[in-house]
Amino acid sequence: MAVNINTVYTTVLYILNKEQRGYIPPAEFNSLAVQVQNEIFESYFPDGNQVNRLNQSNSQNDTEFFNMFKDISYKLFPFENETNFTWNPANLGFIYTGTKTIYKLGEIIATTLAAQTSQPTSIQSVVQLTSKSDYNEITKSKLTLPTANYPICFTTQTAAAVAPATVPQLLIKVSPASATTTLAVNCLFAPSAPSWGFTVGTLGQYIYNSATSVNFELDIAEQNNLIINILKYAGIIINNPQIVQAATQESQQEEINLKR
Repeated sequence: MAVNINTVYTTVLYILNKEQRGYIPPAEFNSLAVQVQNEIFESYFPDGNQVNRLNQSNSQNDTEFFNMFKDISYKLFPFENETNFTWNPANLGFIYTGTKTIYKLGEIIATTLAAQTSQPTSIQSVVQLTSKSDYNEITKSKLTLPTANYPICFTTQTAAAVAPATVPQLLIKVSPASATTTLAVNCLFAPSAPSWGFTVGTLGQYIYNSATSVNFELDIAEQNNLIINILKYAGIIINNPQIVQAATQESQQEEINLKR
């Protein structure tokens, strides 16, 4: 379950008003909402030093180490999806034609139709992702030349946008590959930008519009963190999440009372 953007905004405004700390207009809130969501999303990827420290400190007990990655996997699950890349003869590679932003690439699977009838109808293989320089070196040598069973690839961008896109797209060069090859990639997508949509009332007030709004894509468990961090940028430091929970309930009740 994702986090409702109106719940976050009304709670932020409620706390700001209660603390007599001013007001955040929708445009500023939307900008902070994008920034904070991205910060929380990127916090799911610990740096190598942090992983090593945690792993070493738990050499006798791996519970904390395991739980960290279990929790991260749970939070990242909504952003994972297997995506088919499209063969593009002009670029001699596979392009991503979707609209969402790819954050990381996972496992890459190539399925190639067999050239000989004595072989299975298709060969499915995990593609090894390499750098462009390694790719060039490997494909030059007959001794290391990739095969349908052991293909390799590197990532780059198309030289120009391929319609209907308006900007260059992610391009995966695979060796060996052809128009008879299909490419399925396990992608981790970045969260879409949240936005509190609104209309303007006769008195100039902002009225929430759910039809034009975009909710946060983070799990509901991150709701308090979103509110706390947005308030931090507004100059309010809250150390107790229970304060936020209480404020959320109070602001929702206040909104219900206003509609009566």
